Amino acid sequence: MAKRSKSTFERLSGDRLNRKQRRELSRRIGAGDPSLSIVNPHAGGIDVGNESHFVAVPSDRDPSPVQEFGCWTADLDRMAKWLQCCRIDTVAIQATGVYWIALHDILTDHGIRVVLVNARNTKNIPGRKSDVQECQWLMKLHTYGLLRDSFHLAKEMEGVRTVWRLRARHVEEAGRSIQHMQKALTKMNIQLANALSDLSGVSGQAIIGAILDGERDPYRLADLRDKRVKASREEVARSLEGNWREDVLFELGQAVAAYRFAHQQMQECDRRLESYLSQLPSVPLATPTNGSPAKKPKKSGKARDNQPTILNLEAELERICGVNLCTIDGISIITAQTIVSEIGTNMSAFPSEDDFTSWLGLTPGKPVSGGKVLGKGQRKVQNRVAGALRMAATSLLKSDSYLGARYRHLRRQLPSHKAAVKAMARHLAVLVYRLFTRGEAWVDRGAELFDRRRKEIDLASLESKARAKGFQLIPIAQAS
Repeated sequence: MAKRSKSTFERLSGDRLNRKQRRELSRRIGAGDPSLSIVNPHAGGIDVGNESHFVAVPSDRDPSPVQEFGCWTADLDRMAKWLQCCRIDTVAIQATGVYWIALHDILTDHGIRVVLVNARNTKNIPGRKSDVQECQWLMKLHTYGLLRDSFHLAKEMEGVRTVWRLRARHVEEAGRSIQHMQKALTKMNIQLANALSDLSGVSGQAIIGAILDGERDPYRLADLRDKRVKASREEVARSLEGNWREDVLFELGQAVAAYRFAHQQMQECDRRLESYLSQLPSVPLATPTNGSPAKKPKKSGKARDNQPTILNLEAELERICGVNLCTIDGISIITAQTIVSEIGTNMSAFPSEDDFTSWLGLTPGKPVSGGKVLGKGQRKVQNRVAGALRMAATSLLKSDSYLGARYRHLRRQLPSHKAAVKAMARHLAVLVYRLFTRGEAWVDRGAELFDRRRKEIDLASLESKARAKGFQLIPIAQAS
């Protein structure tokens, strides 16, 4: 059932502030005495920088309430001890690049609670922008409880996230190396990319390796193709006739070396990731709600060469999570590993699925002014999990499953494919949240069930519209 929108009286008489009240609140915060209730009486603010940090405490705690500290470890320890001497138990800092990480760790080790806030939510009032004023502004906002802490990954999952992000960079580098190979071949008029669908496959790498070893006979090179290649021997041979420039061959060799080195780095990341995952505790496995075993989606296509080489990674993730995310159609092992690496297995930081999808940036932005929605703008949120779920949504286009039928319906109903991808990604995020929080396994109910339910809903809607206009729907067979 849809939520009823509040009336103007309900909005103005409730706790929600209107535009005029928010403007007045900004003036009061900027004033010396804002007359607000103090939530954190022992709060401080830190403006994080590259070379130094500016720290502000209440004026009655130290003769110099704003001090500058260096970024080296000894000075960070001195900052933590100074904050303890000033009876500060919580500080607010902005998520500025990676400069806040060492500061966060040292302050946490000294027992000081650190609130990591988004810089977008701490915009200062006009005319106030310096390092000293910025840390004082953060302290003031944090004192009155106007800042929201960011999501923090569990300590035991940080190693998994670091290695998985590093591995993703190696995958991107391998992809760029493939592009460089294709560019070098095209410069020599070697049209191998037109005969083979993927240069990174077995056939493409075998032929390129033979070219670098000195083989120039196009038919001998064509014989190296895999038997599953659809192109004929003659077609592949014709695409391998070109000019063998020494400088471009050197460029091709460099691209191949970079490609192989990237895969070597990926394998090292896989070994380190496997050791980190083995140290995580096990969670009791979930059972389907209907008592039947969870059906795994059909896997189509060949395995990509960037797949993790970890033995039984899917079973390992199921042991850690208690649920098998890969049973959800569209979610591959790489998507599941991305979700676990970026979020962990504990969803307690998100009170509801709406909070979770909003954090992912999969909910629309609705700027409101004067009680009217100005426009459904796109929220600019960069989130690795959201990107992985969008990729998973696009893979459902030809899926013969309940989720595949739902995605095809969204493509027909929504104004653009981009909106359909976002809506489907949000639905996948909701399913992931429910699997983690409810401990239930996902069971696919098939595309026929979705189509049948969709037809029933459409028919009920048509009957309701016809009844409202004084008509009655009659099936064609009955009318004839």
